[in-house]
Amino acid sequence: MTVSIMLQGTASDVGKSVLVAGLCRIFYQDGYSVAPFKSQNMALNSGITAAGDEMGRAQIFQAEAAGVEPDVRMNPILLKPSSDMQAQVVLMGKVFSSMDAQTYHHYKPQLMAQIEQVYRSLAAEYDIMVLEGAGSPAEINLRDRDIVNMGMAERIDAPVILVADIDRGGVFASIYGTLALLNDEERARVKGVIINKFRGDIALLHSGIEMIEQMTSVPVLGVMPFIDLNIEDEDSVGLSQNKYRQHGYAKYDELDIAVLQLPYLSNFTDFNPLAAQPDVHLRYVARGEAIGYPDLLIIPGSKNTLGDLSYLYESGLDLEIKRLAELGIPILGICGGYQMLGTKLYDGIESGIAEMPGLGLLECETRFAQHKVTTQVVGITASSPLFSDGLVVQGYEIHMGQTVRAPGVKPFCRLTSRNSQLIHEDDGAVSFSGNVMGSYIHGIFDEGAFTRSLLNQLRQRKDLPPLAENFSFLEMKQKEYDNLAMHMRAHIDIERIYQIMEQQSGCKVRKS
Repeated sequence: MTVSIMLQGTASDVGKSVLVAGLCRIFYQDGYSVAPFKSQNMALNSGITAAGDEMGRAQIFQAEAAGVEPDVRMNPILLKPSSDMQAQVVLMGKVFSSMDAQTYHHYKPQLMAQIEQVYRSLAAEYDIMVLEGAGSPAEINLRDRDIVNMGMAERIDAPVILVADIDRGGVFASIYGTLALLNDEERARVKGVIINKFRGDIALLHSGIEMIEQMTSVPVLGVMPFIDLNIEDEDSVGLSQNKYRQHGYAKYDELDIAVLQLPYLSNFTDFNPLAAQPDVHLRYVARGEAIGYPDLLIIPGSKNTLGDLSYLYESGLDLEIKRLAELGIPILGICGGYQMLGTKLYDGIESGIAEMPGLGLLECETRFAQHKVTTQVVGITASSPLFSDGLVVQGYEIHMGQTVRAPGVKPFCRLTSRNSQLIHEDDGAVSFSGNVMGSYIHGIFDEGAFTRSLLNQLRQRKDLPPLAENFSFLEMKQKEYDNLAMHMRAHIDIERIYQIMEQQSGCKVRKS
């Protein structure tokens, strides 16, 4: 029989996604087959499964922590905001519709039966399911149509652990207030609390923990310290709260890499492998900030390409980008950023804007279509002044635009595989000057040989010696999952979590 545990939060960004990954790793280390599950995810960080399905990055890294392949059933609904009021609804990995908040809220009950069916199909293949809620279960205005917090927990009879973030302050009020706003049945389902992101002397917390346990009759299962982990966020909340903002300037022997922090920036996790490199100082350029003179400028992906292109024009960043290109500074566009570098964009699908001139730094045009490309790809780099020819690149594509290069424009790479099927296609473009490039491939920096080749070319431009390719981002992530699990075992009562799952399911979990 499959058993389950669900982590819900007192608010968004309290650390649920990371703690779910940690539990997945612990159960995996203990010899169980385990899978993550989140019925509804709202995020612009997504990835593509081997089957070509789109799902949230959080459930992808949680699957990695669990030692299993990502499966779209782990995240059946993904909401990708395209404006303040509108979101693309991705259902079981494919675009289903575009809805405003009111329309989607009224439609949610029609999705619940399908969500439960998907969950039970996945759960039948695993010993333990670790579920994640969204936001807070105390959002009483949304409770009647909830499909991701208590609504989901009740549907499958999962016990709940409440996660509270002490780093933002008011942790005891948030715990008490959340539990007070739940009804009696919901409150009884909450079997424990985890206080997350603690800094300082834990002895100062003891009296508060005793009082909150007396006031709520819910035990505190542990206090997780604030630990610096290189594990992906599920959305851009951390980015907007300056979690990824590096202070100071690049050192003389570091590469200064700047990423434009676009209003509708998507898949900023593309750049985590760069930030983890030993010789890289990666920074995000937010509104009102100057780009400066980086060693490499990256224009990232976007969920609203023409909306973000308008932002570049309105902010004057377009002039800075063109100035850097004239100076020969390398510029790389990923997906939407690639499209913006072209001469013309024809939309009417994603943004509602019919057409707009691009930055004109690549000789290519993009036309948007209803069909969304979602594939894993493998390719070989073409000749470029910034990296070696013939390097393997791989990642995934998520885009609705089709880009056509002008005659004579070289591609960024030659694709050899799409969803494991052999192909012969070109991807991206390289300017005639060689310093401006674009590609549709997300996750391209995960590949160590390509990334080190690019960085060493940038080092050569600064008269710095090359570094050997001795850093693996994928290996680093596995070590981070183990590190997370070690800290959770030290600070959270994992034995009690096993007991909670056994008591709720009525069956023995732990192996003798």
